[in-house]
Amino acid sequence: MRAVIDLHSFSSGQLESALEAWGFKPSHAARILRNFYAHSGSVDWDSLRLPVGLRARLETSLAPPPVAIAARQESADGTTKLLLRLADGRTIESVLMPDYRPDRSAVCISSQVGCAMGCDFCATAQNGFERNLTTGEIVGQFLALRREAAAAGRRLQTLVFMGMGEPMLNLDNVLTAVDQIASNRLGGLGCRQVTVSTVGIIPGIDGLTAANPGIHLAVSLHAPDDATRARLLPAGKRFNVAEILAAADRYQTASGRPVTIQYCLLRGVNDSPAQARSLAALLAGRRMHVNLLRYNPTGLSLRGVAYETADDATAEAFIAEVRAGGAVAHFRRPRGRDIDAACGQLRGRESRA
Repeated sequence: MRAVIDLHSFSSGQLESALEAWGFKPSHAARILRNFYAHSGSVDWDSLRLPVGLRARLETSLAPPPVAIAARQESADGTTKLLLRLADGRTIESVLMPDYRPDRSAVCISSQVGCAMGCDFCATAQNGFERNLTTGEIVGQFLALRREAAAAGRRLQTLVFMGMGEPMLNLDNVLTAVDQIASNRLGGLGCRQVTVSTVGIIPGIDGLTAANPGIHLAVSLHAPDDATRARLLPAGKRFNVAEILAAADRYQTASGRPVTIQYCLLRGVNDSPAQARSLAALLAGRRMHVNLLRYNPTGLSLRGVAYETADDATAEAFIAEVRAGGAVAHFRRPRGRDIDAACGQLRGRESRA
């Protein structure tokens, strides 16, 4: 059986070894991979000018793309939500979001099929966890979204791991994919343009600190106290707020990158002035940034709760208290309110169809 060459997952070293085993110069590997990433997941064979035998061998040995578009939703605000089907039939979600600049876009990708964290207000949690994504499947999302951005006349500028799954529980594959996506030798996005988000898995944060890939870290806190947080995020029962922020401190010290604190405002749950003051007190003396999110309702939660978005007056009062306490905070601009933009929402709709 002829060896399969998967350019979505291969590093330069892996491709060099494969070419050498075929009797060709390994120096062709870097050019092939640069061409592949430059053309968003395809190869312009004519521009490569490879030896005839190598081109023929590669054309019959390349693995098919690891992801295929199963469904697409487009919002009036320019947001595009993709449901991507994997080779085993499972599905994941990825999102393309227009930037403030008309020529740029941001993307949100997944790290797992489903999620085991069980966050009560998250639609992904309702379908449970199935498996980790491979490096190739993560890279495949990036390239699919880069093609979507190009078709919209935009350049993919920033990438966040805030889709389905907990990246810290698939850290090896995430870091390998980030290296390929960000590396000037391959994807060329740049480490400063990548953010990995976690619900606060401390061993993962410390693993990221040890690896020190030069990317940004976001922590989904969602409550300033352990009791409220444990109701919303079961992971809060394992790692308390103080421990999580200490791990974030370690990452920030090692990386030099300010950590972002994600906080989704839920009406009557975590949006009181007292909770805002507690959040500000937690961050006193910390060079961290609070990113406030307006909740996109997804129906009944795992615990049977119908969470609601905090009203505008309450949200404005909350951010005013956080800022008065000395913390830097802003609202994330809502995206895709007229489509299934919340994480796991489109996948859940398709699974019920």
